[in-house]
Amino acid sequence: MPQNYTPEFKKKIIRLHEEEGRTYKSITSVYGVSKASISKWCSQLREECQTSPEIKEEYDYMKEMLKLRSFNGYQTPYQARIA
Repeated sequence: MPQNYTPEFKKKIIRLHEEEGRTYKSITSVYGVSKASISKWCSQLREECQTSPEIKEEYDYMKEMLKLRSFNGYQTPYQARIA
């Protein structure tokens, strides 16, 4: 039976992946969300960016934060724990 997730929960999962750089595997192990769901939600967000400037701005912010964190050598608590 398909699981129903709130928009807030989906946004949290997308942020973990797109902004913090968490892998599908790490998100799946902690939150029990399938890789297919995460991928679908991220794809839907990218599609929404084509029609909504506000959503595109938020998505661009997430990607920029990921770049800055990578550039500065920042590790999320999860990344530090597995390193």
